[in-house]
Amino acid sequence: MPDTTTQMRREIDEIPDAVDRLLTEGADLIAQTADEIRARDPRFLISVARGSSDHACSFLKYASELLLGLPMASVGPSVKSIYGVDMRCEDAICISVSQSGQSPDIVQLTQSLTSGGAYSVAITNNPASALAEAAAATLPIHAGPELSVAATKTFVTSLVAGLWLIAQVKRDDHLLRAIHGLPDSLSTAIACDWSAVADAVDGRSVFTLGRGLSLAISNEAALKFKETCQIHAESYSAAEVLHGPVSIVDQGFPVLALSSGDAAEDNLAEVADALASKGAVVFATTGRVKHATELPHVRTSHWMTDPIPTIAAFYGMVEKVATQRGIDPDTPRHLKKVTETV
Repeated sequence: MPDTTTQMRREIDEIPDAVDRLLTEGADLIAQTADEIRARDPRFLISVARGSSDHACSFLKYASELLLGLPMASVGPSVKSIYGVDMRCEDAICISVSQSGQSPDIVQLTQSLTSGGAYSVAITNNPASALAEAAAATLPIHAGPELSVAATKTFVTSLVAGLWLIAQVKRDDHLLRAIHGLPDSLSTAIACDWSAVADAVDGRSVFTLGRGLSLAISNEAALKFKETCQIHAESYSAAEVLHGPVSIVDQGFPVLALSSGDAAEDNLAEVADALASKGAVVFATTGRVKHATELPHVRTSHWMTDPIPTIAAFYGMVEKVATQRGIDPDTPRHLKKVTETV
């Protein structure tokens, strides 16, 4: 019989090995870049990215603010590419994330911020790219070829590379040990059975929820529902969803609450239960829910690494939703692997 496994599924299965390869081959550059950042004693960080890479930067924003106590702001690439503005950013670190490293607007803004005084770091799967040439330092993510249009292993390896850099700057040994334990956690996560979620997603809109670091994972999950399944999904902070968005929740409305073992877990569980009480079908990656359905999930040895296996488990489920709907997640309509924006 012919192999009907999608390329997306193959690449999800490659995630643990890709992270192990990054951890094995990336140590020297991580250490050198962290030493340079520490010596510069920056006052703030800037991120440059789009799409899934921008969600990775949202994750790194929380990591920087919670671990280093340094604010991190996302700057829209159009500031340079469309409006032609160069900003002053002395004492800043610029983190640019792009799996291809080829989008002109990402490259132009990185060049501009570097000229404006920032120490720029490119996180990319292509160390020979234009972005790598524009940055002062490059951290290859060692993901190997990613052929499916939907980014999976490059998203995870971008998260790991950025978090590893921040942990190395902080010299947080507890977090560093957790990062090095991720390949085993990811192997367990991609085997998690989230078929109950796949069965509940019926083509109507979906809410994904998170808070703190897990909000970035929620953002990525909502994008993947749209990108691979042609299902409208919106990501909200657990702090926001009960304000205006809850008005569209009706009986059977699917909600996915993505929690970590951090200080926001109780709040996320409470919100998940509140939505379940309003008739939503709510699934959550926490055992603290009373009315929502707990999903199988993997907790690591540090709360900052918990969201990483969560997104790996999600990817396996969303690929299943796409194929159940008769959609090829490797070639979503209207999309191509590399989108070069200006």
